[in-house]
Amino acid sequence: MLIAIQGEPGSFSHEAALLADAQATLLPCALSADAFGAVVRSAADAAMIPIENSLAGSVVEHYDLLLAHDVAVESEWLVRIRHNLIGMPGTELSRIRTAYSHPVALAQCRRFFAQHPGITASASYDTAGSVKQLMELRDPSIAGVASAQAAKQYGGEILVSGVEDNPENYTRFFLIRRRGEVEPQPESNKVSLAFSVENRPGSLVEALEVFAGLGTNLTRLESRPVPGRPWEYVFYADYQLSRPQAAEEALRMLSGHCSMVRELGRYRAA
Repeated sequence: MLIAIQGEPGSFSHEAALLADAQATLLPCALSADAFGAVVRSAADAAMIPIENSLAGSVVEHYDLLLAHDVAVESEWLVRIRHNLIGMPGTELSRIRTAYSHPVALAQCRRFFAQHPGITASASYDTAGSVKQLMELRDPSIAGVASAQAAKQYGGEILVSGVEDNPENYTRFFLIRRRGEVEPQPESNKVSLAFSVENRPGSLVEALEVFAGLGTNLTRLESRPVPGRPWEYVFYADYQLSRPQAAEEALRMLSGHCSMVRELGRYRAA
């Protein structure tokens, strides 16, 4: 497959893409919207997008993009996020003065920087991009914080592995395709959907009672503002299927309580 990702090769999205297809060809995109657009335009077969991190929470932009584009979730993947301090080959840790990475990655490595006050954490646009940059600069005093895949991709050397504060650091990814090309599989046991309710007392409770009545386990619920319509919200929900027919029943029943309901994907839980 040709899989679009946001960011540079060697990122955690790259790792997730290889889990979905070990022979995948990557289409790196500067912006997440570009990755979605590549799928819609058939410039890519699919896109691998991070949707939630176990420490940092949701990637809210990607929920909005899922609803705005004619795509659907085909599968879900989990990647263990293991950050590494990566430098020029042959560089010693004592020579490093600045470490670059995405701000979220740096925030997940505060303990390491507290233990190494001589290294300044500096924000960059991308984890893998920080390694690409340092290999271009050939400066032994700078390093990047990124995945082992980034070190392999650009020829960097891992100086310290596992510099993240919390080892229970996972990111959930969605592999998305054009909606017309995604067919629910018999083994699907999880659903993602979006819905809006009327602004009246009890409307949200009525919608949530649909899930309880069907015996489904609601695993995630999040609200997002509707662009251009102040104080109106879309709710994004993930739930586990109690039985295959429950997905269709949930859509039918929610339609009676919601002003908008749209299934974003039906897939097997990672």
